[in-house]
Amino acid sequence: MAQYLVFRLYGPMASWGEIAVGEVRHSSSYPGRSSILGIISAALGIRRTEKEKLTALFDGYDICIKNVYPGYLLRDYHTIQVPDSLCKMIFATRRDELLCEKDRLGTILSTREYRCDSLNIVSIRERVQSPYSLEEIQEKLIYPTFVLYLGRKSCPLSIPLNPQLISAKGFKDSFDRAIFPPIITTQDGKDETEWFFQKIRARYYWDGDAFDMQAQQVHERYDQPVDRERWQFAPRQENYFSDKESG
Repeated sequence: MAQYLVFRLYGPMASWGEIAVGEVRHSSSYPGRSSILGIISAALGIRRTEKEKLTALFDGYDICIKNVYPGYLLRDYHTIQVPDSLCKMIFATRRDELLCEKDRLGTILSTREYRCDSLNIVSIRERVQSPYSLEEIQEKLIYPTFVLYLGRKSCPLSIPLNPQLISAKGFKDSFDRAIFPPIITTQDGKDETEWFFQKIRARYYWDGDAFDMQAQQVHERYDQPVDRERWQFAPRQENYFSDKESG
């Protein structure tokens, strides 16, 4: 039996970034490794400029995501005014950009994707040289240093993470042992959403050894953080497993 820290991510909107090229900013249907580590680093109060601390955090844990419900896709059309590339000034704030000469201002068009009402449960396990104990991370997820959000600042959490330490045989066993309060309750106190999520087949994504799941697929994903300040990521191998039964 090993120790796992399990917590829940749910909100009206989430954006789990994929490779961003061109005008469309895609969102995955579930959070990747970089998203989870970003939430943990924000809770711990680690800034993007603290590269040594971030590197130790990135290398210190195995992560598994249980995608209970991917949510439905929302596309948001954006127009943004920015100075052109010929304007070689360095702007400290967004206000300074907009105060640039009017003939220097141009418009960028973009489409951003969001997942609405998605529900994911996360389980993390320490590696040999983990910089923080699971107990420390649990405490900071309850009382975070910085505000936590689901991919973008416009995507707040709508329920507490409710992090819990669990002794389990593997990632799947840690999910099965975790108990979370209902998202919405009826007047008699029953979980109003249970019937809905029970009809959906859960999907699991992880790195490392799950111990109690065998990968049905292995694919490559570019979400291994390299440099958070420059937004650089490396590829990694991610395992996939889907329940035969719902939930």
